[in-house]
Amino acid sequence: MVEEAVSTQPYDVVIIGGGPAGLTAGMYAARANLRTLAIAGETSVSQVTITDIVENYPGIPGGINGFELAERFKTQAVEFGLQTASGDVTGLVRKDWGGLAGWEIAAGEARYGALSVVVATGATWRRLGIPSEERFIGRGVSFCATCDGPFYRNREVAVVGGGDTAIQEALFLTRFAKKVTVIHRRDRLRATGILQKRAFANDKIAFAWNSVVESIDGLDLVQAVRLRDVKTGQTRDLAVSGLFIFVGLTPNTAPFQGALALDAGGYIQVDANMQTSVPGVFACGDCTAKRFRQVVTACGDGATAAFSAQLHVEELKGEAY
Repeated sequence: MVEEAVSTQPYDVVIIGGGPAGLTAGMYAARANLRTLAIAGETSVSQVTITDIVENYPGIPGGINGFELAERFKTQAVEFGLQTASGDVTGLVRKDWGGLAGWEIAAGEARYGALSVVVATGATWRRLGIPSEERFIGRGVSFCATCDGPFYRNREVAVVGGGDTAIQEALFLTRFAKKVTVIHRRDRLRATGILQKRAFANDKIAFAWNSVVESIDGLDLVQAVRLRDVKTGQTRDLAVSGLFIFVGLTPNTAPFQGALALDAGGYIQVDANMQTSVPGVFACGDCTAKRFRQVVTACGDGATAAFSAQLHVEELKGEAY
């Protein structure tokens, strides 16, 4: 069942976020017979939905398109009874629901009641923070090779970053681009071994080691980037039509600043049970402080958060086993 209307009765669990962590939490909570709502953001998308292929998710040999995987998650969760709504959550405040301590969640013009909350808002790609970066977004600067790669058929492009996502996206871009230059501030990649092996073996991929982007140049569209060698300080221009940036994530936790304990990077601090600093509020996935950010770890977080929320609600209602 899909529900868009605001209910006068609180949900047992309200999940904020519609990615793998949130949908897994929704599936587990709904399957536990808890009245559960998942609110997906209107102006943000889950990172998995713009991933060309997820090839390391257990049980799916050969890989699967990220958008298709997310749709499978949603379909399965809804079959168990998860209700859904869309809206950008701007905050949550404490509220008493007939003697039961809970929350009211603001999402656009709507308000939703909850006895427990699971925050699964994910993260967005970090900017380089250089002049003209914002001006060229959509005009040659991109954070999604799957979305924009086909626009660069037979052109030269660059990818900034050295992690799994950067190298995976660089490999995807070779389907279209004539040449892909990977720009990395170090002299070696941090991507997993198999991705490095594929990248080094690909004739279309070149590397600009020990380099950072100092500026992005062009008229209406990107025409070149200026690189600076971090060791020598020398600069040079690299002619490219597109610049794809994958230099880390910024957690989508702004609505919870001052309400939940965050670490220095803005990630929500949780314990092993996905409990935040506030009882009854749990968090999971890429918005939390953790070492490893993958679809499979997000799903594990989501399942744990849902079970913790279930125990909290049962205790609140006096139904604990």
